[in-house]
Amino acid sequence: MLDIRWLRTHRDEAIDRLSRRFTDTSQAQELIDRILTLDEQRRHLQQEVDALRARQNTLSRRLGELRRSGNAQQAEALLTELQQLKTTLREKEKALEAVQADWHNALATIPNCPHESVPPGTDESANQVIETWGSLPEPPVRLPHWEIAQKHGLIHFRWGAKLAGSGFYVLTGWGARLQRALIQFFLDEAVRTGYVEVSPPHLVNADTGFGTGQLPDKDRQMYYIEEDELYLIPTAEVPVTNLFRECILQEEDLPIRMVSYTPCYRREAGSWGQLTRGLNRVHQFDKVEIVHIVHPDESYAELERMCTYVHGLLEKLELPHRRVLLCGGELGFASAKTYDMEVYAVGQDRWLEVSSISNFEAFQARRMNLRVRTGKHYYHPHTLNGSALALARLMAALIENNYTPEGIRLPSVLHPYVGQEILPFEIPLPAWTQN
Repeated sequence: MLDIRWLRTHRDEAIDRLSRRFTDTSQAQELIDRILTLDEQRRHLQQEVDALRARQNTLSRRLGELRRSGNAQQAEALLTELQQLKTTLREKEKALEAVQADWHNALATIPNCPHESVPPGTDESANQVIETWGSLPEPPVRLPHWEIAQKHGLIHFRWGAKLAGSGFYVLTGWGARLQRALIQFFLDEAVRTGYVEVSPPHLVNADTGFGTGQLPDKDRQMYYIEEDELYLIPTAEVPVTNLFRECILQEEDLPIRMVSYTPCYRREAGSWGQLTRGLNRVHQFDKVEIVHIVHPDESYAELERMCTYVHGLLEKLELPHRRVLLCGGELGFASAKTYDMEVYAVGQDRWLEVSSISNFEAFQARRMNLRVRTGKHYYHPHTLNGSALALARLMAALIENNYTPEGIRLPSVLHPYVGQEILPFEIPLPAWTQN
């Protein structure tokens, strides 16, 4: 949520920054001007209500004095005035309540203002490749992971569709073992780096979804259990960041750095085709997430630190990858600046996003009412999060880039986790895996 005090004094700057998300400035101007108009109405009504309440208190005291002195005639006249004032006050309070609700709803639906370094644009064509690492592989055989998986029984998309519908999959044998190894590797690396591991619920309430900006913005993309009024999490960012909702931290508590492994559930899966086939876009996938809460002066240095950390993971996995700065139109609702980390998948000859690393500045902290106390003063810290890493597309790239006639060659860092240097194909699969 944006700071209304900042919007009052920085209207033009807010419009300029917010317009980076849209095709034209008018969309941003309409959003900002609407909230400022409601804010002015709210403040004006609040002043009227405060004045009426003060007048009511004065008249009530005067009425008591008149009754104690036995001046019945003046007391009766004052009582009539007081009753009229109470009627006016109730009307003004109702009007204020309605305007406050409109004001809060309008403020809650304005996305975060992009950082000044974020390029304008509405789609991925305006994203900027910042840096690239590694050489593109040249394997003896180029196959997409869905063909490899079907041929060797690592991943079963038919089973996923049978159990839950399109966009789901089942891992068996070496496929399941590889995913488990990657999760453990990512968690071990994070804990060695100093992250505190958190294992949160996979279901959250609406207040939690609102706190990090998933609600109301992504309501239709989240799975909802109506009977219990709970949502399946789209990422561990949601429950982990909300651990601090309605909290007051001490400045010495910062920085806070947490890591969490969870499955992630998302309703959107796109249309069928090359860009969404196989593991490229699914309804459920595993992910290890890092969440940082830091002092506002340090958040952009922290963003770079997170990118360096994710780069280190991809380097250890021997995957060619690049860092991409997202344009305004590609940013998530709550993000002020986001970098995507993409790996190259040789079987598809395309780059796949495996991590989004975002700085939300104080946007989420304000929605969650998370504050930091320093002396007698309070401020909203900055929150950040990033995938470290998302498993589905990462698995796709690992399988495609390391596919050989003998099996899938694993990066050395995974050898102790899998117990193999190559995932062999010569081991016969159980007959039932062909069903």
